[in-house]
Amino acid sequence: MECPYCHKVGSRVLDSRESSVGIRRRRLCEKCQKRFTTYEKVSIVPVMVLKRDGRREIFSNEKLESAIKMACVKRPITDVEITNIVEKIEILINKNYQNEIKAGKIGQMCIKYLKKLDHVAYIRFASVYRDFKNIDSFTKEVELLKR
Repeated sequence: MECPYCHKVGSRVLDSRESSVGIRRRRLCEKCQKRFTTYEKVSIVPVMVLKRDGRREIFSNEKLESAIKMACVKRPITDVEITNIVEKIEILINKNYQNEIKAGKIGQMCIKYLKKLDHVAYIRFASVYRDFKNIDSFTKEVELLKR
């Protein structure tokens, strides 16, 4: 670690503590004897989402939340419930997928949670996710839901 005062490389750690931004370390420069603080933060490699058309993009919980909110418009669903779904899905993705996940997998996770929460929001989301081609496929999904 380079001293911010004398720019010599080499310091001793006096104290380490966890803080809201990561790990806080108090250091002592071996040359000038001045003390300084450094912060270490864990860097997480982002998970890439593989789209249907072959494109890849970084997973965005904001984009996921927006899609779920669109399905829940004018439904008795709170922002807290939507945020909980997004958090659960984000945890599953970070836990089970290191590098890449197909967009369809994320859609399946959303459908699972929305089906439990609200049937109308579920059908709205499924109509976009499953890309219903005609009224028959839409009706079939509603019939499955009724059972």
